[in-house]
Amino acid sequence: MSRLIGRKNETTQLDNIIQSSEPEFVVIFGRRRIGKTFLINQYFNNKFTFKHTGLALKNKTEQLHNFGESLRRYGSPLSPDPKNWMEAFSLLRVLLENTKKTKGKKVVFIDELPYMATAKSNLVTALEHFWNDYGNTQNNIVLIICGSATSWITKNIIKNKGGLHNRITRKIYLKQFSLAECKEYFDANNIIFSQKDILECYMVMGGVPYYLSMIEKGMSLAQNIDNMLFKRQGKLYGEFKALYSSLFEESTGYVKVIEALSKKNKGLSRKEIIEVTKLTDGGTLSKILEDLDNCDFIRKYQGFNNKERNSIFQLTDFYSFFYFKFIKKYGTTDKEFWSLQLNTPLHNAWTGYAFELLCLNHINKIEHALGISGIQTSVSCWQSQKSEKGVQIDLVINRADNIINVCEIKFWNTKYNITKKYHEELLNKIQVFADETKCKKAIHLVMVTTYGLVKNEYSSIAQREVTMEDLI
Repeated sequence: MSRLIGRKNETTQLDNIIQSSEPEFVVIFGRRRIGKTFLINQYFNNKFTFKHTGLALKNKTEQLHNFGESLRRYGSPLSPDPKNWMEAFSLLRVLLENTKKTKGKKVVFIDELPYMATAKSNLVTALEHFWNDYGNTQNNIVLIICGSATSWITKNIIKNKGGLHNRITRKIYLKQFSLAECKEYFDANNIIFSQKDILECYMVMGGVPYYLSMIEKGMSLAQNIDNMLFKRQGKLYGEFKALYSSLFEESTGYVKVIEALSKKNKGLSRKEIIEVTKLTDGGTLSKILEDLDNCDFIRKYQGFNNKERNSIFQLTDFYSFFYFKFIKKYGTTDKEFWSLQLNTPLHNAWTGYAFELLCLNHINKIEHALGISGIQTSVSCWQSQKSEKGVQIDLVINRADNIINVCEIKFWNTKYNITKKYHEELLNKIQVFADETKCKKAIHLVMVTTYGLVKNEYSSIAQREVTMEDLI
């Protein structure tokens, strides 16, 4: 059995669920390939009172037959195929009532629930009745439902306004691995990458466990990326379309928004999104933006000192960003596309922004390295509205202890050398920021780089340094 990497908070929640003296209705959700099913199977060692997995792209009759098969597999040998979902959950209740009493919990795991909710199936109504009439009265029952269709789960289960309103006892949202967890995964599987390789791997595919599982040891990172993403019929061929269609109903609008954001690194306002995508302003767009934010594909933020109405939406999903920058643009080939891009201007421009995104994704590590984890902060970026040179700051950490950290972020192959010219640019940038924002706090420059700074007459401008070792 493979051991769990990371997931400490999630396993603690599952421990609490098992130790609870109350009935538990648990929702596990998160993007495709994030490891939801793996987590539950590993935690419970595949030992369930009842487990069922919905079928993709199958009709109601086929779904009900599959449920009947699961009932028979878990102890109802004479159980017929249910005619509808009310009957299906009634048969599940009989199975649970006839299961021998044990000291532990009776765990019911229904995976890929959204697949089962075919048109006019009344699945949710039947689930409501099962829980309210039976499950909620049994202190030894744990019902776990799971699915990648996050928008469906959110709308129909978590935000249910009918019989399941406020019935969910626990929500577990699975996020991507952090850099540290990626390193732990590589170490556990004897995959030897340098720290810089681990960063660049994250910048391509994020911390999605399934993507990491595709990496082969004994090959360079570039070779792996070519085999997975750029070879014809590679391991992740067709993944982009499958990812968005699995997460969101009517995914076309979602993809339009993501593509628009992929072309503007710092993000777009709602008005700009409408102009680029031609989507109608209204509730549908609001739902798209909310769903993408909830799934960590985008973030909504305000620039330094900006108000809510000036919110910017920024693409934060690494794989989606890489897809539009390279995979969709250049397509698949039998040549070593990515290996041939290393250290080219195209590659270096991408790493510059992707590293900024990685730092934003690991802001907690930066704050820890600065020794300010216990201080209240707000994080933003900033762009001058007056400077002709388009002065901007990659990352602004506004601290409650009367200090502002302005962070310059550089992805470099060696230690970064602050030249006389760049030193002057930094001084000007800090001055423009102070003047335009009318900042009264002390401004500390932080250099976030891969290997640190070359020590010279100009490097002392940085109050602090953060390196990739701090991030991992």
